[in-house]
This record gives sequence, C-alpha cells and structure tokens, in this order.
Amino acid sequence: MSERQRATIKVMPRAMAESTVVFRDVLSDDGTLIRAWTNDPEGVIEGPTVLLCNGLGTSPWNWPALLHTSCGVRVVSWQHRGTSGSARPKDPEQTTSRHFAEDALSVMDAFALSRPVVMGWSIGVNTAFELAADHPERVSGVFGVAGVPGDTFKSMLGPLRLPAPAAALVTRTASKVLCRTGSLITPLAARLDLGPRAIEVFSKAGLIGKVPDPELAAAALAEFLTTPVEWYFHLALRTSQRRPVSLRRIKVPVVLVAGTRDLIAGARHMSRVAAGVKNGTFVELEGTHFVQMEQPERVHQLLLAFLARVSEHQRV
Repeated sequence: MSERQRATIKVMPRAMAESTVVFRDVLSDDGTLIRAWTNDPEGVIEGPTVLLCNGLGTSPWNWPALLHTSCGVRVVSWQHRGTSGSARPKDPEQTTSRHFAEDALSVMDAFALSRPVVMGWSIGVNTAFELAADHPERVSGVFGVAGVPGDTFKSMLGPLRLPAPAAALVTRTASKVLCRTGSLITPLAARLDLGPRAIEVFSKAGLIGKVPDPELAAAALAEFLTTPVEWYFHLALRTSQRRPVSLRRIKVPVVLVAGTRDLIAGARHMSRVAAGVKNGTFVELEGTHFVQMEQPERVHQLLLAFLARVSEHQRV
C-alpha cells in the first residue's frame, strides 16, 4: 500500500489485511523499474499460473477473488509505468502498448513463467492480445475482461449506442483536455475523503455496480487516485494509438467477459471480437466496467473453467 493510500484509508479493509499479495521490483528491458506483484510469493499454489495485464493505473485490490492463495490460481502482475510504485520511463513517449508488452515479458522472465494464460482487464486486454499475436510461444490462452484489442476509444460509451467514430471523438477529446489540465485536478483528487460512501455515490451515478466489499473497492479507488490525472491520460492517449490486433493471428483459446452496462468497453464490440477469433467465446454478465469487482465469484468461476479448457486444449 502506498503512503498516500495509508493516509486516505482510515481502516485497512479485511481483504487487504488478510491477502497474500507481495510486491517486488523488476527491471524492464529499457531500464524502467517496474513494480510487480503476486498472490503466491511462497509458491504454495499447485494450480495454474495467470499473468494479469491489469487495467490502466489499477492494483491488486481491483481483483477481490484473487488476493489470497486460497483462490487456487497463482497470479503474477505489475503496475503500469509511472503508477503505484513503478517508475516513469526516462522518455515519456515510451508508454505505448508495445512498451507495456515488453514490461509483461520482463515480469514473466523475472517470475520464470514460460507459457501462462494471460488475463487482461480494460486496457490490459490490449496487452494480452498483443502478447498472443507477437509472442505466441509465451501465451497459452487469453481471458479478457471488459476490454478490446485496440481502438480503445471506439469501443467506449457502448450503452449509449453512439457510432464508433463519434464515441472515439468524444472520448479522445475529453482525454486530451484532461491530459492538459490534469495537474489542476490532481491536488483536488488527493484531498478526497474516500470510503464506502464514495463507492455508494459512484454506484448511484451508474459508474460502478453494487460490490460485495465496499471497503476494498474504496481502497482500490484510493490507490487508483495516487496516479496524477495528467499522467493517467497521457498513458491512455499513448496506448489508445494501437491499431486493432489482427484476430487471424490469435491461435490460442480466448474468452471475453463483458458487462452489460460498461461505458468503457461496450459489450457489442467485445462480442464481435470474440466472434472473430477461431477459438473465441463471449460471456456477458450484468455489470459495469468493474464486473470482476461486482461479481468476483462468477468471474473467478469463469476463469477456472477457462483454465481447465486451456489445459485440455494443450493435451489434445
């Protein structure tokens, strides 16, 4: 937990206090220091390993079902460049999806992962598909939650039924404004009093659905807000420039899990991606962009079923 998060959260959520998550530093190929983490530092989980390409600027606390070794899945992940303990690169332009993929490979090497299932959430789905397309020998399957492989802005505002070009124009323009003015907003975000009440407010606004653990969700939000607003939208704009990954290059099994009310990654866009993959499956759950926080057990069940499917696929 960061110092700023400690100052913001009055009482540590039980799920965080009891988690087995441990952080360690990994050096990426270009010399950028990356903060990685795992839920199984002692190597006690006998089940499969998953490389998690997390949402932009998010943390382990966004995955309530994967915080303890009892989940049966060894999770390895990392924090994006310039967020939650990871250093900013010397060149701010070294923040594309290609650099994120390089960070993923460096983390895989540091944890001696040969060919895990790669799980992505939000912008992390970009990274997961990029790894599967460019490094197929390192990926055995892709489990994507609330994200699409490229053209991120075009998939936003899905429930509003805007044409893709209009959605891209609106969201990209808003991101550019926030990138330029974020330094004015960041000090205000630092003074927010975050707690379960804040999650309730966001829920009423439709930004997140009802979550089983509001305290943990508030901690996840507090950690997210440690990233300066201007840097977050710099990353968002840089990574959004990635053209869609050619689905013909994806040879491994894929499952995409969408939320019915997701304003960031529209379900219909995700459905089309799943249909374009040879071994693709699409699952739609009631929820928002934070469906893995709203229905943690259901998403966990889907992940376990997918891991079993990948294992069977490898035996054939």
